[in-house]
Amino acid sequence: MTAIEPDDQEEKPLDPAMESVRRKMVRLQIVSGAIMFVSLMAVFGAVVYKTMREPKDTAPAAAASGVPSEAPLAATVSLPLGFKVQSTSFSAGQILFYGETVEGRNKALVFDLRTGRTIADVIVTGN
Repeated sequence: MTAIEPDDQEEKPLDPAMESVRRKMVRLQIVSGAIMFVSLMAVFGAVVYKTMREPKDTAPAAAASGVPSEAPLAATVSLPLGFKVQSTSFSAGQILFYGETVEGRNKALVFDLRTGRTIADVIVTGN
């Protein structure tokens, strides 16, 4: 059998030029590892941000209200006789007419553009 000499197993010290190169390589390895870790965390953070964020409504308001974009919508609203409109409001394809009836009572009427009819007739009273 061949006997392994203990002198062959020990590492001999490197000369100063090689030791400098080895230190530079270790430093380069640490820096590149840190950069890769930061990059991986940035990608992971972006994926988590995209999955946890509420979806944004990207459809135009006209499409959401059911109004065709290629042609204007024509509708006729039948308000009670003698109804005096004091204010109007539009939201989500519905128009609110607020005013006063012939009897002097405050009333709110809601007209839906999608269905083309009045969907709410509310009498407003005060204390």
